[in-house]
Amino acid sequence: MLKDFFITCSGADKKLLETCSEGEQTKFVGIGATVFFTAVMAFIAGSYALFTVFDNLWAAVFFGFVWGLLIFNLDRFIVSTIRKRDSFSAEFIQATPRIALAIIIAIVISKPLEIKIFEKEINTVLLKEKNAMALANKKEVANYFQSDLDKNKSQVDSLKSETVRKEKEVNALYATYIAEAEGTKGTMKLGKGPVFKEKIAKHDLARSEFEALKKTNDAKIADLEAKNKTLQADLDKKVSETQPVIDGFDGLMARINALNSLPWLPSFFIMLLFLAIETSPIIAKLLSPKGEYDFKLQDMETALQTTILQDVHQRGLLLRTTNGMNDKVYADIADDREIFNKQRMGVKTLMEAQSERFIEKQKQTL
Repeated sequence: MLKDFFITCSGADKKLLETCSEGEQTKFVGIGATVFFTAVMAFIAGSYALFTVFDNLWAAVFFGFVWGLLIFNLDRFIVSTIRKRDSFSAEFIQATPRIALAIIIAIVISKPLEIKIFEKEINTVLLKEKNAMALANKKEVANYFQSDLDKNKSQVDSLKSETVRKEKEVNALYATYIAEAEGTKGTMKLGKGPVFKEKIAKHDLARSEFEALKKTNDAKIADLEAKNKTLQADLDKKVSETQPVIDGFDGLMARINALNSLPWLPSFFIMLLFLAIETSPIIAKLLSPKGEYDFKLQDMETALQTTILQDVHQRGLLLRTTNGMNDKVYADIADDREIFNKQRMGVKTLMEAQSERFIEKQKQTL
């Protein structure tokens, strides 16, 4: 049963192959097994690749199965359409487009499996890329809010500086009227004289201005700091909203690009392995001599071709002979006087009827 299945996979004529030797049948069993297991590997590779796209197991398995059937049909078609010829160059020219197609199929099959084999290394590369993208995203979002943050910060610093300057001015006036009272500066007289009262009045005025200014500036600073907190919250929210997009940077194309950033030699050898598997049935057919099956198949095809050519030739002879006979028959009929007179009377009757009909139409128009 397994032998019949692999022979079916090889695309060979089962009835014709049953008349061949056991060795010839074994050769086609091997070709069919290669075609079948290549389709199995295509199913596995396609399912994994589509799983990274759909992120759904059943959808990936279904489309992977369809992909495996497609590869199976292509491989079976490629192998079954190669015919052994008397010249190797003619066989190679015949097989060249099929080999090119097999190479494309091998590359397509091998790439998802390479991604699976080097999954840990690819995950490391993707982690580095995600971290770099997260930092770049945070920097970009921060740059978007930075102008407002810087503007608010400069306003806060300006208000604080203004308050500090006014406080220094009040402290200086305080030191002045104290020194006047102690007699160490100013009029150099101990006690609270008119100058002292003037200086303390000036200090009190400046102090009241300072307190009013401080109250106003503190309110403005509190408002600006609240705006800064709102901007910072918006910044953090924007970063958190865009982070899932970066975390989802794990699709098929991202993994292929990550695979390309790894050393190429291991991936190249895996691709060569699948290339060898995919092209082995074609190469085996090219290199193997004509077998019993090939001779019998050629005999059947040439017999059918000869029969068709004979039928076409006989139909041509029959057509030419029939045309010649018809020409002679109609020539003899043309010389028959009785048929001529009968045809003449019929034409005369028809012309008389046409003439009468013409006269009636003419009268109607008058």
